[in-house]
Amino acid sequence: MAVKTLLVEDDDRIRAALRLALGEEGFEVIEASDVVEGLAAYERERPDVLLVDIMLGNSDGRDLIREVRTRSQVPIIITSARGDTTDVVAGLEAGADDYVVKPIVVKELAARIRAVRRR
Repeated sequence: MAVKTLLVEDDDRIRAALRLALGEEGFEVIEASDVVEGLAAYERERPDVLLVDIMLGNSDGRDLIREVRTRSQVPIIITSARGDTTDVVAGLEAGADDYVVKPIVVKELAARIRAVRRR
């Protein structure tokens, strides 16, 4: 059975590329482009793992992470172009389980998804 993965990413091109690449790795990908869509998709789909960008247009992915953490311990991986230590620490302290800096290597991301699911 495919791992149901909620991808919250505001860049259409990145979202489409990740959906296709993760699909080829055997993941079922559900998409959202902002915090509001992400929360709605989380409630509707109950995914096995979340991939959340930090910079989501006018909103912050950490807000989504904090809200999901009030409801669940579902594994969450941040995917962000922001890779300095301050951002990584803030993301992990918001409740993320892992942090991947863009550009993303899909094989590595797939391995990280499988790793957080094992925990």
